[in-house]
Amino acid sequence: MAVHSSDSSTDGRTPARQPRRGLTMLCAGALLLLAVRLLGDDTPQAGAPSPPPDARSAPRAAAPASPGARPVAQHLPRSSPVRLLIPKISVDAPFTDLAVGADGQLQAPPPHNTNLVGWYAKGASPGETGTAVIAGHVDTATSAAVFAELSRLKKGDVFRVRRADGRAPVFVVDSVETFDKDRFPSRRVYADTADAQVRLITCAGDYDRTVKDYTENLVVFAHLR
Repeated sequence: MAVHSSDSSTDGRTPARQPRRGLTMLCAGALLLLAVRLLGDDTPQAGAPSPPPDARSAPRAAAPASPGARPVAQHLPRSSPVRLLIPKISVDAPFTDLAVGADGQLQAPPPHNTNLVGWYAKGASPGETGTAVIAGHVDTATSAAVFAELSRLKKGDVFRVRRADGRAPVFVVDSVETFDKDRFPSRRVYADTADAQVRLITCAGDYDRTVKDYTENLVVFAHLR
């Protein structure tokens, strides 16, 4: 995946994934029935999910630390993210705000820009107490996209988020996991946390041409260093 190019086929590199001809992968939108079970159970439910509560509407209560838990890092005040930097996989991408649409799904970043990530703007901002959700495409109809190589991240890898307030907090990867979309653990992925955490999310698995969607989601769990 190219760092600054919007089309990885023009930079002389071989995309990590082959694009699906004639189809646009709105994977960030299809993968996140975000509010779906945000604080409910993890089993699929019928009907359109309702949006999650605005993260700014009420203060979060910090849960007591469990024995052996990592020290809680200093939290930052709220500030919009500006750029995502993941050196290991050459990601240097600007942000766009994402919102929940009328269908109850988190809207995807624009598919024509392959070097763009989206932030769920009603959730925590990266570095703020809680869970910040960042979504990106794995590919589009014509090329690999910003999160094409996200699966290469491992525990202990780091990435940085530049924010509008000039700060650039560093996050440490805790785990990288894939989940079947019909068994997606919404509570674990989206629920608020007592410390500052980030989820990087994209599509994974096989592409099902019948439903025009990938079969799995890839989630990177990370915490503020």
